[in-house]
Amino acid sequence: MLLVLFLVLVALVISVDRTFEGQSNKDVDLVLRDAESRAVALMMRQVPPREIVRQLTKKNLHVTVELQNGTRFGEAPEDGPYSRKNSSIRGARFTFYADTEAISQAQGRLRKLLIMLGLGAIVVTGVLMIWVVRRALAPLDAMTSLAEAIASGHRGGRLNPTRTDTELGRTAAAFDGMLDSLEGSEQRTRRFVADAAHELRTPITGVQAVAEALVAAPVDSPDRDQMSFLLVREARRAGRLVDDLLALAQLDAGYEMQAEPVDLVGLAMAEVARTRFVAPDFDIAVDAEVASAVVVGDGQRLAQVLVNLVDNARQACGPSGVVRISVDSGGFTVLDDGPGVPEAERERIFDRLVRLDDARDRRNGGSGLGLAIARGVVRAHGGELSCLASEGGAVFRVSLPGVVVGGLEPPSAGAGVS
Repeated sequence: MLLVLFLVLVALVISVDRTFEGQSNKDVDLVLRDAESRAVALMMRQVPPREIVRQLTKKNLHVTVELQNGTRFGEAPEDGPYSRKNSSIRGARFTFYADTEAISQAQGRLRKLLIMLGLGAIVVTGVLMIWVVRRALAPLDAMTSLAEAIASGHRGGRLNPTRTDTELGRTAAAFDGMLDSLEGSEQRTRRFVADAAHELRTPITGVQAVAEALVAAPVDSPDRDQMSFLLVREARRAGRLVDDLLALAQLDAGYEMQAEPVDLVGLAMAEVARTRFVAPDFDIAVDAEVASAVVVGDGQRLAQVLVNLVDNARQACGPSGVVRISVDSGGFTVLDDGPGVPEAERERIFDRLVRLDDARDRRNGGSGLGLAIARGVVRAHGGELSCLASEGGAVFRVSLPGVVVGGLEPPSAGAGVS
């Protein structure tokens, strides 16, 4: 910036100097032409050359006349800067000398003045620029210091700008917002890791205790079969939790879903068959509004979503409950006649390791990750999983884009209805 200002001032000094010099030369030429005009007028009046020289010669103007016979009148200046003009008037040779020393001195003083003013302007501008830049960039220095402090472990610092109506003020406010978000994410990650470790500790402790008891028990002990069963159950519980944690880690890392045609009606009917195999007396069926609803996605992941939703519904409403899977042109819905989800909890239940009934979920092996995984899978497909309001029971809606329906007739009565 200072270099640009310096070049501008140099160009300005040169321009002013050239303008002054050009105007001065015009003024000198005007004086010489005026003297020539007066000499012509005097010669026309037949004034003697000596008298003409006397009248025209002044402090800054000298005139010499040389007649045809060689006679000369007037004296040429010996030294100094002069501008000369020759003219022949009625056979006489006139030479006019204009003294330009005063103009040269004035031009020199003007140059010095311009240079001094230019240098002064550069110095003053430089000082002001440094002050303004330092003041303007002070928030950036604060950001740098804060970033270094955060990198060293001090997470609670903030810029707290006094003004947010400037570019740097808005940047500082956005920086604080980013730090709040990062700190919240870090706290949630730490809490999740701690909760996951706690969840894993329970089945692992159970496995360890049962294994130690099994090793210490006599070979002919009647409790060995029961302890073996408990060992397998706790191991499966730990394995399911590890699988859920792995699924969440893959979703967070941007797991690439398979792209294949998936029939949601067929998916729902397969889940009904699986549930009936696990709980033969449970009332579950498919209520499909279309013959088929095909979406491009990962069939295994979408089946996992349906499994998680149906298992949650079955645990919520108990052995005598009713679960219905409804498929339409926008996705599918899982409904149950259980106690439902309180309005204040309809969004929180999708957080990781959240249970509305800790005792029931722990007893049945629930990890509190099923709904979080289901929402992550649905969002990875470009859709949304939400818990809707209902008069009774819980309603979970899976909305998926690009569903292609194959007909308006529902499947055969025996296919998915109990």
